[in-house]
Amino acid sequence: MATTKPMGDAAGLRTHKMAISRNYLAQPRLTYKTVSGVNGPLVILDDVKFPKFAEIVQLTLQDGTRRSGQVLEVSGSKAVVQVFEGTSGIDAKHTTCEFTGDILRVPVSEDMLGRVFNGSGKPVDKGPSVCAEDFLDIQGQPINPWSRIYPEEMIQTGISAIDGMNSIARGQKIPIFSAAGLPHNEIAAQICRQAGLVKLPSKSVQDDHNDNFAIVFAAMGVNMETAVACLHNLANDPT
Repeated sequence: MATTKPMGDAAGLRTHKMAISRNYLAQPRLTYKTVSGVNGPLVILDDVKFPKFAEIVQLTLQDGTRRSGQVLEVSGSKAVVQVFEGTSGIDAKHTTCEFTGDILRVPVSEDMLGRVFNGSGKPVDKGPSVCAEDFLDIQGQPINPWSRIYPEEMIQTGISAIDGMNSIARGQKIPIFSAAGLPHNEIAAQICRQAGLVKLPSKSVQDDHNDNFAIVFAAMGVNMETAVACLHNLANDPT
């Protein structure tokens, strides 16, 4: 687990100046108790004023439990919200829904290097919260192919079949096609553990050089058992 270095006075002052100089736009949050139905992971609300597609909704249950959701469909004053944590225990009469007016954003910072997060950007490695330098939309922005830097730096994965016949360059996505029973998880973990630039193989992810190299490993649709196994392999587990 990576340790977070304490922020100095100069760095703290710069962060404070950036925070107070931002152009924040505050809007009132609307709260509703108009849940008309629950269907699987979906919650249907009526009489909602100006719901937005992909808007984040905070749900408060009768016992005070808070859950998050996202607007999937809007039809007039009706909104369909998908609850991330599931709809078990949600009572249509006593559940309060607060529309935040914003989309799902993830806090980003250099302190994220070496950490493990879930799909919402929350730490799952029992480490401290990340001091965000910015909040970015999880959907991202399309990249203009014309403005992209031509890929010239080869990445050495340590797997001869990839490096010799299907070599990859920095900035390239690596799809791994597999079938049930094949060691695709082990291959992905091995690539993350061994990959490095050919031009500067001794480069570390902790230096401050402009050409710093880092690996972002994203797992979608895996169960907790697989995720834990991948985490152990990424931690230089000899197995």
